[in-house]
Amino acid sequence: MKQLPLEGIKILDVSTMIAAPFGAVLLGDFGAEIIKIEMPGKGDTLRTVGPFRDGEPLRWPGLSRNKKSVTLDLHTPEGVEIFKKLASQVDIVIENFRPGTLEKWGAGYEELKKDNPNLVMVRVSGYGQTGPYREKAGFGTPATAFSGFTYLQGFTDRHPVSPSFSLTDYITGIYVAFAAVTAIYYRDTNQDGSGQMVDIGLYETVFRMMEFLVAEYDQLGKVRERAPGLNGHSSPSGTFLTKDNHWIVLVTSTDSTFNRLAKAMNREDMLSDEKFYTNSKRLENNQETNKIVADWIRTKDRDELLQKLDEHGVPVSPILSIKDIFEHPQYKARENIVSVSHPRLGEIKVPGIVPKFEKTPGSIRSIAPELGEHNHEVLQKMLGLTEAEINDLEKKNII
Repeated sequence: MKQLPLEGIKILDVSTMIAAPFGAVLLGDFGAEIIKIEMPGKGDTLRTVGPFRDGEPLRWPGLSRNKKSVTLDLHTPEGVEIFKKLASQVDIVIENFRPGTLEKWGAGYEELKKDNPNLVMVRVSGYGQTGPYREKAGFGTPATAFSGFTYLQGFTDRHPVSPSFSLTDYITGIYVAFAAVTAIYYRDTNQDGSGQMVDIGLYETVFRMMEFLVAEYDQLGKVRERAPGLNGHSSPSGTFLTKDNHWIVLVTSTDSTFNRLAKAMNREDMLSDEKFYTNSKRLENNQETNKIVADWIRTKDRDELLQKLDEHGVPVSPILSIKDIFEHPQYKARENIVSVSHPRLGEIKVPGIVPKFEKTPGSIRSIAPELGEHNHEVLQKMLGLTEAEINDLEKKNII
């Protein structure tokens, strides 16, 4: 196997649930050694989150692969001392306690960097380490609402709709991985480079993506209201129903893509019509524009429609269920779903590696760990503890 791009980077993952652990697993996919710290006897709370099969948490394998599990009770002085010793030998610590918790235990960043000035610590919380909300409990769904995203989602005549899965947590995980490698790059390529603390608030990762919202309110004084689709961005766009009752999504984000759509519909007259010839004009007449497209789409079966629009280079996709995805040739060709072994369920499917590196592709080298599976390995190798010392820590429920 070729050397992985993050091989040699050692990470202490003392986070729970989704956002920060997802960032760690992305780094692990590309070779970083991830030592996951879990509570003795309980483990990460993600182990108790559904869906389940025969009592087995089915999200765990996808979110905790390529990690080693070490149990450690940070509520005890002995546990904190072990944590600090481990932190002195790693490149990165990833944590998502409520701000001030690690400091309360005597294991905040200022304390850890005394023994490891090159340490990078990525800290995830609902609202960041500063500000009046710093100590407020933070989870992905409330953070999504706080970001302004939820306000925009749903139909005009109904209540705002939260995403149906932990979208903000996963977006934050990508920022965690990005922050970690950026800080490591700075540390290792600058003459005066050293470790540093990185502060990420869940809500900020989604808010960062909404330049349009900031610009619109700042310059136009407009408060964008709830509406489905790319409301106010592009026309035509939206969800449309085919003749054989399949839903598809179509968008023409540029005039050139609309030009191709008009040709596909044999409606090139629209290209010189004052109501439709530019995106700004189509937005002014969005309802009429979308109706013309919807009426045309309603005359085509899905497969016929997709073939025609693909031939003309119009951005379109069927709306796929997970069953559709499992059977789709594109997903198979890209290895977006792969099989791994599970100690009790046998072979199971998990998401594949993203992104795909040409020379140093990521890999799934180990399945998600059993609770405390690597206690002896890590504590012996990194801290030089004996079997007797480790057994004593287990008896005291410190690990």
